[in-house]
Amino acid sequence: MANTILTPTAVLREVLRVAHEKASFIGTIQRQYDSSFAKSGAKIGDSLKIRLPNEYTVRTGKTLSTQDTTESSVTLAVATQKGVDVSFSSAELTMDLQDFSKRIIEPAMSVLMSTLDSDALTSMTKEVYNHVGTPGTAPTFAQIAKAKAKLNQNLAPKNMAERHIQMESVDMATSVDALKALFHDPKQIQKQYREGVIGTAAGLNWTENERAYSHTTGSDFTTVTINDAGSLEGVVSMTSAGGNFTAGDIFTMAGAYSVHPETKATMASLKQFVVTTAGTTTLAFTPALISTGAKQNVSALPANGAALVFVGTASTAYPNALTYHSEAFAWASADLELPKGVDFAARENMDGISARIVRAYDISNDLFPCRIDILHGFKAIRPQWACRSYGSGA
Repeated sequence: MANTILTPTAVLREVLRVAHEKASFIGTIQRQYDSSFAKSGAKIGDSLKIRLPNEYTVRTGKTLSTQDTTESSVTLAVATQKGVDVSFSSAELTMDLQDFSKRIIEPAMSVLMSTLDSDALTSMTKEVYNHVGTPGTAPTFAQIAKAKAKLNQNLAPKNMAERHIQMESVDMATSVDALKALFHDPKQIQKQYREGVIGTAAGLNWTENERAYSHTTGSDFTTVTINDAGSLEGVVSMTSAGGNFTAGDIFTMAGAYSVHPETKATMASLKQFVVTTAGTTTLAFTPALISTGAKQNVSALPANGAALVFVGTASTAYPNALTYHSEAFAWASADLELPKGVDFAARENMDGISARIVRAYDISNDLFPCRIDILHGFKAIRPQWACRSYGSGA
């Protein structure tokens, strides 16, 4: 291929192609794009409102019983700007796009997308409160099936194309070995033996991801009980012998069972919660307990003295296998303004990922310093459509 001068649009489109390819987690979740950020008056840190479905109760009998419609939404702040900076010579600009991509774009975007993927996966996994399996043990096929059942119980759509599981490579290797004797079609067997991953199985799309979140539990789970059951909106007043927790710890409360989201029938398992922030005598968590009405999520509020039981062993690191529907999480990017007075600047959007490239010229050294930026944010918008499994990692 003849060498040509690379244009900013050609370079940026190649940047986005590589970014899309490297987005192991971001590429499987809901991506939203907002072009308004680049317009006059838009500020970094603006937010997107994502509306959630309304919830109602069912009447029995012929007498009308009206109920208010309460709109619910979550706020996703697009406030984080990350980028990678490179410099290349005028001679390198005459390479063909394939060589330029291999030498400059791919290494730069690999590290940028790895960081974005890790940030999103770490932050949003910690917001998930459903858990199945035996902490410290690689997830078994039966446990993954139970994780999928958690999604079903919380009414996640059952379209297989949108259901995923991400786990780090050691637990993936164990899962591949465990499933080798089960039936798979030839394409999936090829993935197992040539690529070392499962592919599609058990109604899930399996991805090996070394950026899977590893959670270290709090240092003391000793004898934690509720001290004031009247404060259970989203904060537990507690009494404990130690009670040192970390954000992301999962626990249950004695007496508070899960209910079906629509019928409100009591289920067999206790409702699970996740720590958001912890103190010496109070524990902030999500979701808040609601025992009546359209948003009811527990069979009853726990009583004073009810035990809090935490998942896992204190002060232990567990890699988290994450099973989820793609709409459990959202990642958003927005256009950044194009500066003037530079050698060139371009902005492109591909499949919900917006990137900007700006290049200047260093006349003293005949170099082109260049920056690639992405403005983004993320949020677990339906954490009930996801489930964690504390793996072994060994």
